[in-house]
Amino acid sequence: MIDPKLLSLLRCPTGGGALTIADESLTNRLNQMIEQGDGKVRDRMDQPVETVVDGGLVDENKQWLYPIRMGIPTLVADQAIAIE
Repeated sequence: MIDPKLLSLLRCPTGGGALTIADESLTNRLNQMIEQGDGKVRDRMDQPVETVVDGGLVDENKQWLYPIRMGIPTLVADQAIAIE
């Protein structure tokens, strides 16, 4: 999905740490919750996430997932999805 060379250059927009690719089970779990539409999946601005993700990049502390949609990672801090 993301070239390893590119991944090594990407950094968390809030903490500056390395990012890792989210495993498939995390992506599937988040997408199931998003599809339920009950608003439990929230972003950093505490807004409900309504669009499923193709994958994601996880911060070092495993608290936030930066979504990947249509092959493009969204490294906007406010759009990071909380990982519970």
